[in-house]
Amino acid sequence: MVFGGVSPEHSISCLTAANVVAAMDPDRFRAVGIGITRDGIWTRWSAEEILDLRSQGQLPEVPAGHHGTGLRRLDGGTFLVDNDGGGDPEPVDVVFPLLHGPFGEDGTIQGLFEMTGVRYVGCGVAASANCMDKHLTKVLLDEAGLGVGPYAVIRPHEWQTDPQACLERLSGLTYPLFVKPARGGSSVGITRVPGPEGLVAAIEEARRHDPKVLVEQGLSGREIECSVLGGHNGQPPRASLPGEIIVHNPEGFYDFDAKYLTDDALATVSVPADLDEATTRTVRETAVKAFQVLGCEGLARIDTFVTEDGQVLINEPNTMPGFTRTSGFPLMWQASGMNYRELVTDLLDLAIERPLGLR
Repeated sequence: MVFGGVSPEHSISCLTAANVVAAMDPDRFRAVGIGITRDGIWTRWSAEEILDLRSQGQLPEVPAGHHGTGLRRLDGGTFLVDNDGGGDPEPVDVVFPLLHGPFGEDGTIQGLFEMTGVRYVGCGVAASANCMDKHLTKVLLDEAGLGVGPYAVIRPHEWQTDPQACLERLSGLTYPLFVKPARGGSSVGITRVPGPEGLVAAIEEARRHDPKVLVEQGLSGREIECSVLGGHNGQPPRASLPGEIIVHNPEGFYDFDAKYLTDDALATVSVPADLDEATTRTVRETAVKAFQVLGCEGLARIDTFVTEDGQVLINEPNTMPGFTRTSGFPLMWQASGMNYRELVTDLLDLAIERPLGLR
């Protein structure tokens, strides 16, 4: 498995890796790890060392000091090979890329897996890239007739050459607005803007993380998410029972702190969501259709808003959602009858079944 990485979600990836290793069926799988430091160095980890990340008493990270390593395509397959030439190459049957955010969930490392000829869990190159870019996601969903909320995009050259024109273009949206890095995750760099006076600062904050910025009109409704798994052997994708994000502060939103650093004071995840049967069915059908339209494989969490008039509008997909035991993705599958170990096994089996080749 690969974890850590250079994105702001480095520590969450480490927690995810420890939980996944703990859940793996030891009768079927043997885990070895590639821990990527915050500055991009690839290092080799044993399963026991990955498990120890859970006991650090704080958000863990990949330190320097482990043997440098990498994936290499050799005669007979793909292997984990230490940079100093020490030890025997370790054969790799499938990679579980437990990386969140840029340079892990955006198609970059998926391209490397394709080049090294190794199977891997999750979406392919194009689907990963399109789902990471919130603007491209909305374009694809809208083209397929799936509902998305009002939004606008600020491209790097537009803000650099004529920021006033960008602001005038945003005047057609109704406050509050949510200003986001177009390609990011875990709500890093997102600002809720209640009025025009905070808009420029919010755009500049988003641009610190990504020069391309997405501005969304705030939606009135319930935040409902649904976990999707690919189907085995050509079968259709499967949708879990939905969950609901309940934000307790009406002026707040489900940001990084609410997701990972606090107790339930800011927000809670209610699984399964308290929805009527018809709405539950619509959310699940919408999630599966979005998964297919976006070309997803393996897994994704589809986040939606259910409006007061019953519309289901897609907010965004997440192709490698949080995978700690308290994260929404495994909790929704648990509510649907699949425990954590079964979920990890299912994902690895899906990756093993999938043929090699560009996607």
